[in-house]
Formats: sequence, C-alpha cells, structure tokens
Amino acid sequence: MLLQWNRFFTRHCLALVAGTSMLFAGAELQAQVIPGTGTRIDGAWDDFEDESWEYIPNLPKSSTNVDKQTRYPLGQSSNGVWTESAKRGHMDVIKRVPTPPGGLPGSKGSMLMRTLHTGVPGHGSRNSNQDDLIMNGTMVSVAYSPSVITRVYLPPFEEWEDKTGTSFGFRAAVKAPMKSSAPRRRFFRTISSSTKIETIYLGMFIQFNSKTDSASEEDSAVFVVRADTSGQDFIGPEIKQTGWWTLGMSFTPDGRVHYYASPGVDPLTPADRFASHAPYGTRIQSFHTAFFNVCNQDNGRTWSTEWIIDDPAMYYLAR
Repeated sequence: MLLQWNRFFTRHCLALVAGTSMLFAGAELQAQVIPGTGTRIDGAWDDFEDESWEYIPNLPKSSTNVDKQTRYPLGQSSNGVWTESAKRGHMDVIKRVPTPPGGLPGSKGSMLMRTLHTGVPGHGSRNSNQDDLIMNGTMVSVAYSPSVITRVYLPPFEEWEDKTGTSFGFRAAVKAPMKSSAPRRRFFRTISSSTKIETIYLGMFIQFNSKTDSASEEDSAVFVVRADTSGQDFIGPEIKQTGWWTLGMSFTPDGRVHYYASPGVDPLTPADRFASHAPYGTRIQSFHTAFFNVCNQDNGRTWSTEWIIDDPAMYYLAR
C-alpha cells in the first residue's frame, strides 16, 4: 500500500532498501539518551536568529561524486557553522527565511534549502541525485553519549516535488570498526579479512509517495532509516501530518544509535524513540558531525521540495 520497493527507491538518492527491521522497547535497550540531553557543543548549533546570517555559495559548486570535480573554495555560511560538501556540493538555494507558523516559540528565523541541479552544476541528468550541507562538528566519543537534534518543516504534500522517491535526509557521520567483506588473494597468498575504523553515514530520510506515479490513492510520506544491524535501510514511522517535526539521533556507550521522531516542536521524550540498532553489526566508537541531504530527479527543470530547518544542535553528556 505504502511502499512498492521496485519503484519507490532510487539508488542515486540514498534510499535503496534491501530489507526491513524495527527495534522497539525491549530487554536489549540499555540506557536511553534522549537527543538534546546534556551540554550543547560550542559552534555545533545554529538558531538562524541573526538577521545578517547568509550563505556564501562560492560557485560553481562541487560534484566530485559525478564528474570528479571538487571546486574550491567551498561554500560556507557567514557564521562558520555550515560548509558545502566537497563530494556532492550544496543546495542551489540556501537562505535564512522567517520561521513558518507553528515553529519554536520566539523563533523568527530558520534556514531554507532547495535545489535544482543535484548532479553537475548547470546540467541535468537522467538520474536522481542529492546535495549535502554539512554542520561544523567535532569528534565525541560515545562514552559521552553524543546526540543531534533538529526541527524540520514539512510543507503540504501538494507543494512537494511530484515524484515518488527520497526528498530529504537528516544524517550523522560516525566512526566504527568495519570488517572487509572477504579474504583477498595477493601475490599467491590469501590475506584474511581485516578490521579498520571507517566513517559510516547514518540517518533518517523522508520519502515521498506520490499518487501521480504510484499505486497510492493519495500523497503520503514515510521515514526510511539507515541502518539496521545487517546494514540495510528500514522503514520508520509513517508521516501522517505535515508541518513541523522534531528529529533526533543519539549514540550510547554500548555502540548503538537510537532514532527519534515526533510531530511538533516540543522536546523529544522516551516515547518518541522508534528504533535502536548496532548499525552494520558493529559498535559505534565516536560521533563526528551531522549533515542534511536534499534530493530531486535532477532533470534540469524540476526543483526539489522546499525544506526548512530550525535549531539543529549537537549535545554530549559531561562526565
């Protein structure tokens, strides 16, 4: 009804799903850390209240993932919190806007992200692509239970890019030990599989299911989450209302990630946790930063959905 895998996921927009699983409250949940708990990390937050806030794009943007072109200097916000992704480039429109109705009390400014050319700047393609915007972050060991939280405004469904697929991502970069997939042969000897500390990219995507190009009778959306214990994306909560949502991820000393989502802008609670996993079957060692994705079909004509966020911030628990 909601998802037809062979149509709804596109490999170039980070939403391939090879399996599903969800973990709810149970015996294996250890000390839960609600995102936004503890001490906010200096320089790793933004409230967009400064009216002089702006993003300097330093065009043309990078598209290393498509044509191996990293174009320096990278785009950056005036307050130094935000930086263009050297791999994929930033969104074509990034600006401070008035906070939409229903936002955080007292908030007057938020950040809008929208994009047209998600691949090579100025050129369309036949594939869906994404742009990335990276927050300033710092390495925090999971011993300090780091977390990240944001508010995101979901416009009415009739205002979304009218195509089924991933539209938005709220992501986290963490490091964890990862095993090589299989032994290798080199110079007539077999080298056994090894373990290295690698960066893995977790997070929550918002997938739009359009009534125009799917079997759905009405437009809808759902969270798709990366990743479960086997390393697969899995289905999260169905999005039954638009407007403001609060999203969060926390990383606990047991090496797991915990995913939270709640409509509205109130602080998250234990009831808002919808999954916990040891992603890819490994134990996370450290959290490094958060970033956002905006996706579209990259045809050179159709703009992405307009995404607005407010008050993203990273936290840790002081010992």
